Amino acid sequence: MASSSTTPLTPTQVLLKSATIVSQGAEAKVYKAYLRHHGLGKTAISTRTGTGDVSDVQNNESSGSELDVAPVLIKYRFPKQYRHPSLDGSLTRARVAGEARALLRCLRSGVQVPGIRFVDATEGVLGIEWIDGKSVRMLLPGGAEAEDDEGVGPGDDEQVDEAEDEADEVDPLVEFGVSRDQLMSMIGTEIAKMHQADIIHGDLTTSNMMLRRETGDLALIDFGLAYHSTLTEDKAVDLYVLERAFGSTHPDSEPMFSSVLEAYQKYMGKDWNVVKKRLEDVRLRGRKRSMVG
Repeated sequence: MASSSTTPLTPTQVLLKSATIVSQGAEAKVYKAYLRHHGLGKTAISTRTGTGDVSDVQNNESSGSELDVAPVLIKYRFPKQYRHPSLDGSLTRARVAGEARALLRCLRSGVQVPGIRFVDATEGVLGIEWIDGKSVRMLLPGGAEAEDDEGVGPGDDEQVDEAEDEADEVDPLVEFGVSRDQLMSMIGTEIAKMHQADIIHGDLTTSNMMLRRETGDLALIDFGLAYHSTLTEDKAVDLYVLERAFGSTHPDSEPMFSSVLEAYQKYMGKDWNVVKKRLEDVRLRGRKRSMVG
């Protein structure tokens, strides 16, 4: 008589089953989870490569009690049914590993990004530091209203106007102890550090930047489209994407983005001139495309 057996779940799969889903996009699901209770090791900072080997990513000297309570963000690149399984697995492993490499390079270069907690490229999972804070989009004029408008019904206009009036009276940045000018300076500086490390973000928007509640520091997040490049063109395009994001999301954003570029210029030093020239070229091409439609 044949005995039936089921394949035991990996620690990563167990972790996903117990995690709380936060959001879902076309490429990945985002969860909030806790590590220590799922067999991912004492420090819970490891990586599993495509061959199944496990190795340390970075050391963590936090005590066990701290790890017991500290949440992590889990980014799970789920299987895509429209792709052949072997191709899907290969692409997923490459993208998870690429995102982890970009984060590690940023961390080693002093860029403010989430710390890596573990990587399981075989399962399509990246575990990173959970940041307690708010996105820059929500903290600047127009950002919060844009998200609120998505759920506004035809009878809610008066309530929305009242909420906007109240929001105008209180600057949400006060909670974090930073001014708008300081925030723009932090954005420009962190992007410059990232570009000096030859990392291109690929999706620079105010949604992909967060202010930490405890320290008021800025962190760049979501490196799913990031890659390594020494090309000035790629760095200029990165800046142009952010400029367009400012313009489309936040009203009267030109002075804010100018402050971002001032801080970027200051950190880049002599490297700024070539980036500036290329940024002007990219802007010109963008305007031409807009005119053509």
